[in-house]
Amino acid sequence: MTSNQLSHARMLLTLCSFCVALPGLAHAQDYPHADEPIGTVEDVYDGHLTPDLAVSTFRNIDRLFPTRTIPASQTPRDLPEAPVDLPGMVSYEVGDETYDLYDFLSLDNVAGMIVLKDGKVVYETYQRGNTPETRWMSMSVAKSVTSTLVGAAIVDGHIGGLDEMVVDYVPALDGSAYDGVSIRDILLMASGVEWNETYTDPESDRRDLLRAQIEQRPGAAMEVMAALPRAHEPGTHHTYSTGETQVLGEVVHGAVGMPLADYLAQKIWQPYGMEADANWWLDSPNGVEIGGSGLSATLRDFARFGQFFLEGGMVDGKAILPEGWTETAGQPQELTGGETIEYGYMWWPGWTEPSIADGAFAAIDIQGQNIYINPTRNVVIATHMAQPKPVGREPIDPLVVFDSIAAALD
Repeated sequence: MTSNQLSHARMLLTLCSFCVALPGLAHAQDYPHADEPIGTVEDVYDGHLTPDLAVSTFRNIDRLFPTRTIPASQTPRDLPEAPVDLPGMVSYEVGDETYDLYDFLSLDNVAGMIVLKDGKVVYETYQRGNTPETRWMSMSVAKSVTSTLVGAAIVDGHIGGLDEMVVDYVPALDGSAYDGVSIRDILLMASGVEWNETYTDPESDRRDLLRAQIEQRPGAAMEVMAALPRAHEPGTHHTYSTGETQVLGEVVHGAVGMPLADYLAQKIWQPYGMEADANWWLDSPNGVEIGGSGLSATLRDFARFGQFFLEGGMVDGKAILPEGWTETAGQPQELTGGETIEYGYMWWPGWTEPSIADGAFAAIDIQGQNIYINPTRNVVIATHMAQPKPVGREPIDPLVVFDSIAAALD
C-alpha cells in the first residue's frame, strides 16, 4: 500500500469510528463510554497508550474499525448470585512474597473480574469506570471463539472434519503455502507457514496483517497470508500466529456461507442467552470478521461463554459442539511426528501445577483479557484488564491467582 493509500484508509477508518453499526445508532448513543477519547490501533500494538487512554480505547474498540453486531438473546440466561468474601479467602505466593486479591486487581490493572462457581456469581467487581454494560476488547480471546465455531460447523455438517483441507474452503489460498494444510493444522497453529508474531515490530508479519486490516480492502488479509513462504511441513511445527486465525475465520465463513458474527449469534450467543449485543471487527466494510481479534463484549457474556464451554458445549440439552470437543480443545496436542505442544484448539492449557492437575485451560489476551475454565472445580473466571503494552508484562501471573480462587471456593 502506498503512503497516500494508507492515509486514505486511515481517514476512512476515522469516519467509520463515527458511523459503524448505523442500525444500532440509538443504542450506541446510550452506551456510557461512547464520547470518550480513544487511541489508534497502531497505538495499541506499539504499546503507546497512557493508562487512562488504554482504558477508554479498550472499551470503545468498535470505533477503530467497522464492525458487525452479534445481537443479544431475547431470553438472557440468568446468572444467580451466591456471593462470598473472596478477598478474605484468597492468598498466593509470588517468589518469597504473599499477595492477596487486592494486589492482583491493582498491579495487573484489572478493569473487571467475575467468578462463577457451579454457574453462580460468587464475586464480581468493576474498576476504572467500567460497569456491567461495558463492552471490552478481546484480542486473542476471539481466537478461542473462532475455533469454537469450527466445532459448531462440524456438528452442522458444513465441515466434514478436521482433516479437510483449508484451500477447499478458502480458494484465495490455492497455490500458496497453505496447500496441503488441514483444518486441524490451523487449529494447532502448525501449518508450517513462516510467521513473525512480534506485535511491536513494524516489520513483522503480524503488523503486515494489521496494515491489511487498516486498508479495509476485501481480500487484503488473504493476500498477506497467500504470500508467506513455507518453513516446515504441515503439522510438524507449532508457531503462534494470529494469521492462522484469520485463515480459520475464512474457513468458517466459506463453510457456513454466512458471517461469523451471524453464525455465533445463531449457534451460541442467542441460544445460550447472552444478555448484551457484542461487536466484531471486519476486514472490510460488510466483509469477513477478524478471526483473531476485535470481538468486544461485556464481562458477564464472556463469562457465559466460558460457562457454555464448561458445560460441554450444550444448550438446553442439545450438543452444539462435537462429542469430546471441550475436553480436547483446552489440552496439549500432539503434532505429526509425536511432539506434544502446550497448545490446544486455540485455547491455552494451564501451565501451573494446580491448573495442570485440574485440567484447567484459558482463552488469553496479550493485554489482560482472560476466560479461565477449571472443569475439576467447576469454576469460570473472566477478566477485563487494561495493560497498555502487548508484551505480557503482568506483574502477577493471572493463572496463579485463578488457581488460588478456584481452590479457595472448594
